[in-house]
Amino acid sequence: MEEALRKSGIAYRIIGGLSFYQRKEIKDLMAYFRYTVNQEDEEAFKRIINYPKRGIGNTSVEKLLVGAYEHDISLWKVLTNSKSFLSGRGANAVSDFCTTINSFKMEIERKDAFEAATSIAKQSGLLRDLYEDKTIEGLNRYENVQELLNAIKEYVDNSENEDKSLGAFLQEIALLTDEDQNKNNQDTVTMMTIHSSKGLEFKYVFVVGMEEDLFPSQMMMQSREDLEEERRLFYVATTRAMEKLYFSYALTRYRYGRLLNCEPSRFLEEIDPTYIKVNKKISTKLSSSFRESEGKQGFVGLKKKPAMRSTTTKLHDPGPNFKPSNTNSLQEGMKIEHPKFGFGKVHAIETEGTNRKAHIHFEHFGDKTLLLSFAKLRIVE
Repeated sequence: MEEALRKSGIAYRIIGGLSFYQRKEIKDLMAYFRYTVNQEDEEAFKRIINYPKRGIGNTSVEKLLVGAYEHDISLWKVLTNSKSFLSGRGANAVSDFCTTINSFKMEIERKDAFEAATSIAKQSGLLRDLYEDKTIEGLNRYENVQELLNAIKEYVDNSENEDKSLGAFLQEIALLTDEDQNKNNQDTVTMMTIHSSKGLEFKYVFVVGMEEDLFPSQMMMQSREDLEEERRLFYVATTRAMEKLYFSYALTRYRYGRLLNCEPSRFLEEIDPTYIKVNKKISTKLSSSFRESEGKQGFVGLKKKPAMRSTTTKLHDPGPNFKPSNTNSLQEGMKIEHPKFGFGKVHAIETEGTNRKAHIHFEHFGDKTLLLSFAKLRIVE
């Protein structure tokens, strides 16, 4: 939902929670992705070097960073020569870390974004660390990581995305999350959990995810008491609306990397059809009496768009001698070559914090914005 609002340029705010990409577990896994793609990402390095714990303390990390600074060499070069800067178990742990990252680099070169991301999540130990935490918070963190993997799977399956690599996915997410939310604008979409909405009212309310095993939750269907608690929560959601109330459910949804069929929530069948207006084209899973009803309120079922046949230009095939250039000197007007999009011309360079973006017009793929820390560009002239 957040990504759709961002892409559509619709301002929103989140009450009672964090933005999805600001959650610790998501930042941790994204840091593994980022560092695999770019070994000079110091922020990502600090986040993952000892998580999950591998016996590399803060003192060792500082020695490595100081070593890179004093010898004016890259941090990755220091890591791959860790025994020159550390001794004993610390040096061995850093050496093992480098081996792990090198294996991840091979993964992203051979596999698409979802396959590589899933492999990194498992081999890094992050997924196991979250799975072993059986608290409610631990379960939520584990499910959030699964949602991130689901998003990557959907990105790969989208025929409109020519580049299926993990680096391309990171570029898209980085560009989305760089955009500031308009906190001061009162005309925004407010996103919250149903629990957070208690006592509040809005003119228009959208209750999404009205599917069996989601609402009611699969975890709350073990007893009658739990199911009744879910039903009371549904009542809270419906009574937040002052003018119009919309329900939506997905016919298919990615779960654990698989596209599964969904059933509409039983709670929808319990509403008096007199007060419901159904989108008849996509409500075939509801009972016939429910589908035939016409009323004052609104029910909207969201249908997944069918996959479009790709009509895009064939991706560029770089020569065997293609080697990315150092883009620190990249300037407006320069001609470049991209391994997938081919030849293009830089229209503008934009800097936001530590991120440098290049706005490039490609001969066969049109205008694209690329993050220079991820993009592999060869400067032609």
